[in-house]
Amino acid sequence: MKTLAKQCIFVPFCLLASVLLYATSACADFREDAEFAVATLHQNGDAQKLSDDMKSLELVFEVARRYYSKGDWEAADKFYLLALQKSQIIESMLKTSNSPLLPDVEDVQPVPGVSNESPGKEQVAARDAESGSDRIVGSKGVYTVVKADTLRLVSAKLGVTQQHLRSQNSLDVKAHLKVGQKLAYNNRKIIPQQLKNGIIINIPDRTLYYFQHGALVTALPVALGSVVKNEKYVWQTPVGKFKITGKVKDPTWTVPPSIQTEMEEKGKEVVTTVPPGPENPLGKYAIKTSIPGILIHSTTKPSSIYSFSSHGCIRLSPDQMEGIYPQIKVNTRGEIVYKPVKLAVTNNGRVYLEVHKDVYKKSAGLVEEARKLVEKQKLSALVDWGKLKSVVQQKRGIAEDISL
Repeated sequence: MKTLAKQCIFVPFCLLASVLLYATSACADFREDAEFAVATLHQNGDAQKLSDDMKSLELVFEVARRYYSKGDWEAADKFYLLALQKSQIIESMLKTSNSPLLPDVEDVQPVPGVSNESPGKEQVAARDAESGSDRIVGSKGVYTVVKADTLRLVSAKLGVTQQHLRSQNSLDVKAHLKVGQKLAYNNRKIIPQQLKNGIIINIPDRTLYYFQHGALVTALPVALGSVVKNEKYVWQTPVGKFKITGKVKDPTWTVPPSIQTEMEEKGKEVVTTVPPGPENPLGKYAIKTSIPGILIHSTTKPSSIYSFSSHGCIRLSPDQMEGIYPQIKVNTRGEIVYKPVKLAVTNNGRVYLEVHKDVYKKSAGLVEEARKLVEKQKLSALVDWGKLKSVVQQKRGIAEDISL
């Protein structure tokens, strides 16, 4: 019995020792590599030309050492890997171009699909290669105005606000666009959450994200339910998981009783159904969801995209609906979420924050949400809290760098 008792005591201690040894050795692999890489850079006199980037590297390395000394292997491993990646980037820059500075993501202009050679085209879904993160989509680019464009329509195409376009291009409130005019914009967004296959719709950023085989296929601006919510009407788009239950080309719109009542109150002719055609607000395509009364559909009002103006449904621009409709299959799963604050870390250690207005008044506090996201990912030592508060205060709806 004594021998058996000793064995029973010994086994758990062996397991514990194995776990600790594994955790320490796994972290030590990155730690040793990072230490060697940083030391090598310090011995390279040219590295001092990249003083700002070296300071950033030292900060990440110091954070890793602090977590390591506290025994937080997971956090230490993360930051040692980050330091190693930053070292490799600096070393690569020194070898290839001997450039005095690493490229700043805010200085990069070209965007796939948006150029002088392709006027009027937009590319909201392009992965943001400049930031080096697979969680950031969109880019900073230039849009070329085409015939019939208005500021509202361009903002709908690009998934940005009209105020953003005015401020980026110093436009007067009453300014009219001219064919060929160049409009600078930034529609970088952070993917709210990943799916293997399916659809994520984030209400605050008015964007639909479509995934296949674990990869983002496209991210498209949408119109969602208006803020109206009272005893009589609730036009807000609901959150929740759903499944695609059907698809209809040239749909007939069955007008809900609540909208019929609204028609009557506004003195309009009350109709119960609208046949396919130019007067049908569903446009040419409708995708049914398992959430009662909620469709994903095209629209006869493309300028309403990227706004809160529907009766709860999700609207897509006619052109973009034409492209995505064949891809989405019946039984595809999805979720409508409400995340006005989103955070992402790039491969080179930069922290990005995106903040939108709490349009449905669901948040307990945007600053608190941002703080919790930073602390949850153990990024406090990398964040400029002044920048964070500024981004929250301005609520521009753009992924912005808040790193030190």
